[in-house]
Amino acid sequence: MAAAPCLDAHAVQRIRLDVVGAVQGVGFRPFVYRLATEEGLAGFVRNTGAGVTLEVEGCAEALERFQVRLRGDIRPPARIQRLDRCSLEPVRQGGFAIQSSDADGAPSACVLPDLAMCEECRAEVFDPANRRYRYPFTTCTHCGPRYSIIEGIPYDRARTVMRHFAMCPACRAEYTDPASRRFHAETNACPDCGPQLALCDAGRNVLSTRGDALEGAATALSEGRIVALKGLGGFQLLVDARNEAAVARLRERKRRLAKPFAVMAGSIDQALAIAYVSEQEREALMSSAAPIVLLRARGDSPGQLAPGIAPGNPNIGLMQPATPLHGLLLEALGFPVVATSGNRSGEPMAADDAEAFARLAGIADLFLTHDRPIVNPADDSVMRRIAEDMTVLRCARGLAPLVLADPQQDAAVLALGGHMKNAVALGRDGEIVLGPHIGDLAYVESRTAFVHSIARMQQLYGAEAAVTACDTHPDYHTTRLAESGGAAVCAVQHHQAHILSAMAENGISGPVLGVAWDGTGFGADGTVWGGEFLEVEGSGYRRLAHFLPFRLPGGEAAVKEPRRTALGVLHGVYGSALWDSDALRPLLDFGPGEWSMLRSMIDRGVNASVTSSAGRLFDAVAAILKLCQHASFDGEAAMAVEFAAESAAGVHRLPRPVVVSDGEMRCIDWRPMLAEAADACMAGIPAGEIAAGFHHWLADAILEIAWHTGFQQVVLSGGCFQNALLTELAMARLQEAGFEVYRNIRVPPNDGGLAVGQAACAARRMNEVTG
Repeated sequence: MAAAPCLDAHAVQRIRLDVVGAVQGVGFRPFVYRLATEEGLAGFVRNTGAGVTLEVEGCAEALERFQVRLRGDIRPPARIQRLDRCSLEPVRQGGFAIQSSDADGAPSACVLPDLAMCEECRAEVFDPANRRYRYPFTTCTHCGPRYSIIEGIPYDRARTVMRHFAMCPACRAEYTDPASRRFHAETNACPDCGPQLALCDAGRNVLSTRGDALEGAATALSEGRIVALKGLGGFQLLVDARNEAAVARLRERKRRLAKPFAVMAGSIDQALAIAYVSEQEREALMSSAAPIVLLRARGDSPGQLAPGIAPGNPNIGLMQPATPLHGLLLEALGFPVVATSGNRSGEPMAADDAEAFARLAGIADLFLTHDRPIVNPADDSVMRRIAEDMTVLRCARGLAPLVLADPQQDAAVLALGGHMKNAVALGRDGEIVLGPHIGDLAYVESRTAFVHSIARMQQLYGAEAAVTACDTHPDYHTTRLAESGGAAVCAVQHHQAHILSAMAENGISGPVLGVAWDGTGFGADGTVWGGEFLEVEGSGYRRLAHFLPFRLPGGEAAVKEPRRTALGVLHGVYGSALWDSDALRPLLDFGPGEWSMLRSMIDRGVNASVTSSAGRLFDAVAAILKLCQHASFDGEAAMAVEFAAESAAGVHRLPRPVVVSDGEMRCIDWRPMLAEAADACMAGIPAGEIAAGFHHWLADAILEIAWHTGFQQVVLSGGCFQNALLTELAMARLQEAGFEVYRNIRVPPNDGGLAVGQAACAARRMNEVTG
C-alpha cells in the first residue's frame, strides 16, 4: 500500500540519486518504482551510460525511508557500489515514472553476467496451466541472458539482440505492468513472439522446430548420439553421461584424450547421487552463475556415470541447468549428460550457427539451435572449494564480466593477459573489469575471439585505452599485438602480474611476500621462472628466492612428457652418475635411443632450457612416482600427484627444505627431497604417501622463506594454487605462524587472472610517474 502523500507543502523535498553498480538488467528500475510508489514519492528513474539516475520528491521522512530501503531491500544480483546524492528544488509534479534511457555521455555502467533460470521462471516453465509452459526462452528481470546479448549501454531491449523480437500484446502488457515480475524486463518473450528452437542435421537441414525439436534432441541423446546445443554463451556438446561408447566417441571426435568432461545433472538430487556436495558447493551449483563445480565423485553409485568421463580422476565437474532449454531437455531425459564446450580441444567454443556447423560438423550428429544471436560468447565458469572458499578457476558465463574495485585505475588501461587461459581486462574509473575466458592463443580461432573480446570490452565501456599492458614474454601473441598498437605499452613480468592480481582483488598495497608458482613464465634473466618468491609493492617487484633451477630436455616437449622433466631433475640430483645407474632407469619409461638423445641434450645444454618452475617440479615427481609419464592436457601430471596425495593412507616425510643464500638471493634446494622420493619409490613405499610428503615439503618451503624474508603479508598465486591440498597446507602453516595470507578467490589464480595483475601494474606505474 502506498504511503499517504505529504500534506505540508513546505516540507516537500526533492533529491537526485546517481547509482553505480550492478543496476542494469536486474530489475533495478522496477524495484525503484515500487519503493517510490509505496512511500508515496513522485519522480522518475532511468538508465544512463554510467548506471541509473533517479529523482524522488516527497516528505523528508519518506525520502529517508526510501533511501534506507533502496540499500536494504535490494535483491541480488543487483548491487549498489556507489550512490551520490544531491538536493534539488521540488517541481510539484505527481506520480512516479520509468523514463527512457539517457544514452548521452561515455558508457561506464556495469554490464551484468548472464543469469541462470530463477525459481519463479522454472515454476512457470513446468506448469501446464501457464502460457509459458515448456517455453525454453522464458526469462524475467531476475534471470536470463545479459552479457551474451548486449550490444551497447545503457541496457535496454533496443541495445540487445532482443530488438529482433517484437513483444506480443500479452508480453507488452507484462512489460508495462508495475505489479508484474516482468515490468521492464528487457528479455521478455513468450512462445508467440520470442526466439524459437530448430533441430538440424550436420548439413544445416532443419529436421523439426519448437517442441518437436526438443523432443528430437532428447531422443537422439537417449540413442547415444552427440548433440550440439546452443546455450547462453555458445554451443555445448552433449551426450549421455552413462553411455561409455558414446563418451568414447565424443573423445575421439573432439580429440580430447583424457581431460575430464563436465556433467550436467537435471536436479540437485541427481547431482547428490553422483558426487559429495557440501553446503557451500550446493550454493554455488544453485547460484545465478550456475558454474561447473569440481566435486568429489561418489564411489557408491555404479552406473551413474561412464568411466571415460574423468579417467583416473576422483573428482567430477558438475553443473545444473542454466536455462529453461537445459532444464526441459534434462527433464525429458531423466539422466545426466556430458556438457562440454562446443569446440575441438584448445579452441574457443563456437558461438554462432555458421561457426558451429563449420567447426562441429565432424563432431556432432545433430544441432539443437535457435534464432537468438549470441553477441558476446562466454564458456562455462569453473569453481572449486579451496580452504573453505569457493574459488574461481575459470571466469566466464555467469561470472564475467567481473568488476573489481581498484582506486588506482584512472586513465583507461587495456590488459591483454597471457598466452594460455587467456582473458582480457579493462581498467578505468576506479575499477578493473575482467572479461570472460577465451582460451589458448596458439589457435587461429582463439586469436579471432581474442580480438573480438578486446573490441567489445572497449566498445561496451566506451574506453579507448591510453596504455596497453601485456606480458614480458617477447614471443607471446599478446605481446606482439600490444607492440603493434598505437597505445603506450606496459610490459609486466608474468609472476609479478599473478601476485598483483591477488593484491588487487584483496585491496592490499604491500609490501608483500608474493609466492608465485606455476608451470611457465618468462623470467627477467631470460630463463623460465615458475617457483618464485617476490617482494611486491606498488608497481615494483624484487625476486627474493626461487627453486634451484634444473634443465628441461627438449624444452616445450618436456611439458607434454613429464618423464623428460624427471630426467632433468634426477640429473640435478645425481649428476653424470645418473647415466651409469641401472637402478634409476626403471623409474622412467625411455628406450635406449631416447636415453642417449636426452643425455646429449642435458650434457651439452642444447635444447634444454633452464627453469625454476614449481609446476615442472610437480611433473618430475609425477613421472618418478609413475603417476604420469606422458601428459595429454595441461596440469594432468600435477593433478595426478595431488590426487595420489589426497587418497594416501599416510605421509612419507621427506627431508626438510634446504635454503641456500647467495647474497640477497635465496635458493630452495630440492635435491635431498627428490633423492629421498626416488629412493622411497624404489623401496616400494606407496606413491600416494610420497606424494603427500611432497605436498608437506612444499608447504614447509613456503613457510621457511616467509620466516627468512619477514614480511607480515603473504600472497599465494599462480596455477599451482588451484591445488586444494597445497593451498590448504601452505595457508595453515603460515597462519599458525602468525602471517596474514591472501590469495585469489574471485579472480582465477591461473593465467586467466593475469590481465587483472597487468592492469593493476600499469595503473600504478602511471600514478607513480604523475606523482
